[in-house]
Amino acid sequence: MAEDTGMLTHEQKQEVERQLAVIRRGAAEIVPEDELAAKIAESVRTGRPLKIKLGLDPSAPDIHIGHTVVLHKLRQFQELGHEVQLLIGDFTGQIGDPTGKSETRKQLSEEDVKRNAETYQKQIFKILDPAKTKVYYNSAWLSPLKFADVIQLASKLTVARLLERDDFTKRFQAGQPISVHEFFYPLMQGYDSVALETDIELGGTDQKFNLLMGRTLQKEYGKPAQVAIMLPLLEGLDGVNKMSKSLGNYIGIDEEPNEIYGKAMSVPDKLMIKYFELATDLTNEELAALRAGLDDGSVHPRDAKMRLARTLVRMYHGEEAAAAAEAHFVTVFQQRALPEDIETFELSAAELTDGSIRLAKLLTLIGLQSSASEARRSIQQGAVRWNEEKLTDPNADVAPQDGDIVQVGKRKFKRIVLR
Repeated sequence: MAEDTGMLTHEQKQEVERQLAVIRRGAAEIVPEDELAAKIAESVRTGRPLKIKLGLDPSAPDIHIGHTVVLHKLRQFQELGHEVQLLIGDFTGQIGDPTGKSETRKQLSEEDVKRNAETYQKQIFKILDPAKTKVYYNSAWLSPLKFADVIQLASKLTVARLLERDDFTKRFQAGQPISVHEFFYPLMQGYDSVALETDIELGGTDQKFNLLMGRTLQKEYGKPAQVAIMLPLLEGLDGVNKMSKSLGNYIGIDEEPNEIYGKAMSVPDKLMIKYFELATDLTNEELAALRAGLDDGSVHPRDAKMRLARTLVRMYHGEEAAAAAEAHFVTVFQQRALPEDIETFELSAAELTDGSIRLAKLLTLIGLQSSASEARRSIQQGAVRWNEEKLTDPNADVAPQDGDIVQVGKRKFKRIVLR
C-alpha cells in the first residue's frame, strides 16, 4: 500500500510528516513503513483515530524503565490523537509467551494473571492517558471459541512457519521439548489483532514474529493488515545486558526519588542519548538540541546526566521530588556531605545483647537490606559505613548509640534512635 496524499491539503501533508517524525523516533523497525504513512494520511484526511495495540502478558508486574520504552511510544500516539488498545492477555498469560525461552513456561493461574494485570494498570497509567486508553482482556473472544474455531485458526499457519521462530528452532534442534500449546501463543496474539481490528501494533524487537503474525491472520480473515513497529530493548545500568530486575541493572518507576536519581547518574555516557530518546518525554526538538550540545561540547556530559536523572524523577514523582532528589545528590555526592533529612529508626534495647548486635542483623532490622545474606554480601563488598567509617567484616558486632548513622551503598541512610 503506497501513501496517497493526492487528496490532502498542504497543511494535512505537513501534519502527516509531523506525525511520522514522532513515530519514527527511536523505532528499530517499521513493517512496512509505506503502509504506516498511508494509514497516517488516511487518519489525517478522515479524522479517524488509528487503533494502536500493545499486548501485555501479565507475568511480571513490576515495571522498570526498560518496559516503558514501548509505553512512551504509545503515549506519543495518544498525543497525536490516536487510540491505544491496551490488551491484557489474561487468556494467553495462562500459557506464557515462549519468546526467548529454552523450556516450556510454567502456566500462570487465573488468580495470578488477574492480580498481575491490576498491578500493571496502576503502573502503566503513570505514563499513558487513561482517557485515551481502552483496556481489553483477550479472554473475551478467546474463551468462547469452539474447538472447530481453534482448528480453523490453526489451519492458517504451517508448522514450518512456526519453526522459523529462533527460540523454537533452537529448542527443536537441541532436542528440547516444545509443547503443542506453545505454538498457539503467536496464533492467539495474532488473533487478538483480528478481534480488535488493530491498525498498528507495538512491541520489542524480540516480539517481531508475534507482531507479524497479526498481519498474517488479519489478511487471512479478510481484514486490513496492521503495521508492526518494533522498539529497541534498553540496556541496563551495566551498559551491556538488557535491563532486568534479575540482573540488578534496572531503574524501577516505583522506586524512591533519590534511588531513581542516583541510579540514573550511573548510566554509561554512551547510553545517555538512548535513554533520553527511548525513556523520557523530551520532545524531538529538545533531544536534537541536547545531542548537538554534547557533540559540540557546549553541554557537559555530567550536566546532561543530571538532566536525565531529574527528568526521570519528575516523570514519576513530580517536579518538587525531582528538585529535592537533585539537591540530595549534590549534597551527598558532589559535596561529600551527609544529607540533612536522614530517616530515623527507633531501636529497642530489647534487640541488643549486652548493648551490641550483629551488624548484618541490624541492617535487615532497620530496613536497609532485605535479608541477612544480602547484608553480609554488602558488608563484604565494602558498601556499608557506620558514622562514615567503612565496615567490611560480615561477622562484626556493633554497639549502637543515639544518633549513629548507618549507610549502605551511595543512597541508603538511617539514623539510629535508642528507646
